[in-house]
Amino acid sequence: MLYHLAELLKQHVSGFNVFTYLTLRSVLAILTALVFSFAFGPALIERLYRFKFGQPVRDDGPASHLKKTGTPTMGGVLILSAITVTTLLWANLSNRFIWFALLVTVAFGLVGFADDYIKIKHKDPKGLPARRKYFWLSLAGFGVSALIYGTAQTPVETTLIFPFVKDLSLSLGIFFIPWAYLVIVGSSNAVNLTDGLDGLAIMPTLLVAAALAVFAYASGNFKFASYLGIPYIAGVGEIAIFCTAIAGAGLGFLWFNAYPAQVFMGDVGALALGAALGVVAVLVRQEIVLAIMGGVFVAETLSVALQVLYFKWSGGKRIFRMAPLHHHYELKGWPEPKIIVRFWIITLILVLVGLASLKVR
Repeated sequence: MLYHLAELLKQHVSGFNVFTYLTLRSVLAILTALVFSFAFGPALIERLYRFKFGQPVRDDGPASHLKKTGTPTMGGVLILSAITVTTLLWANLSNRFIWFALLVTVAFGLVGFADDYIKIKHKDPKGLPARRKYFWLSLAGFGVSALIYGTAQTPVETTLIFPFVKDLSLSLGIFFIPWAYLVIVGSSNAVNLTDGLDGLAIMPTLLVAAALAVFAYASGNFKFASYLGIPYIAGVGEIAIFCTAIAGAGLGFLWFNAYPAQVFMGDVGALALGAALGVVAVLVRQEIVLAIMGGVFVAETLSVALQVLYFKWSGGKRIFRMAPLHHHYELKGWPEPKIIVRFWIITLILVLVGLASLKVR
């Protein structure tokens, strides 16, 4: 909205032209989302306490988690509100990529909200039945994937790009739809699995989002895209506003979610944020880079899959003491803050590797 207002005002006062620059609006998006979180976070947490929206804790998890019972959940509402408001304020709302990103994020957030509400209302940590949950996630994922495919204006928008290798790509055609669906839904569930310790998921999310903002800006700039050898996609640079809004909202939420957490994001936040990262990677054609930078999310997901498969194949044996992976290290005796910070460090390293793919080809 403010972008369009600046577009009108610059015709009369040239100084307003500065607010149309993508770089400035990206910085303002971070600050806006951060201030929004600081301004409304305490009130939201107080209301969650008042309405007794406490987190039910599974009795089959680490014993140390039992003390977290009752900590307010659904804090993801704060994150989604900050992202949505900030994006609507600073993004070019005539840009189709912005609406794809917002649609996915809000849709997955609504499914997560329903899941959290059922957990709280029925005091059941399992929440929404799995079949119903994945039906709605799949509907949203397939629907948006089909929209992206149907509105693609150039072949590169549906081409799989391989990082670190020059001129290696694969045209997906109609198979773009199931591929995009897998990336979006897979990323959503990966972040959700990672969200098991205070601040564990939000810092990697904001780091990856910030890095994807760089990819979006470069891919949307013809000169930078040509120089770096990455696909040029007209208009996709605007997604940098959405990414920086995620980063700002994530930082603001971390203020309240850092160990010991005052509030948890819940599925309303984790499912939405994971889907947001997935859809951005699809839009900027960097799905493989997302898997690299989000290596912590991938490892957490693989640990669950391997644990289940090996348990069935071996007749009850386990690879890890408990899955997802962070629980394994908890049961090994690692203090929770140590696990969290080490996973953050690993993510930072992987993000730098992913950013290196911009030039190393």
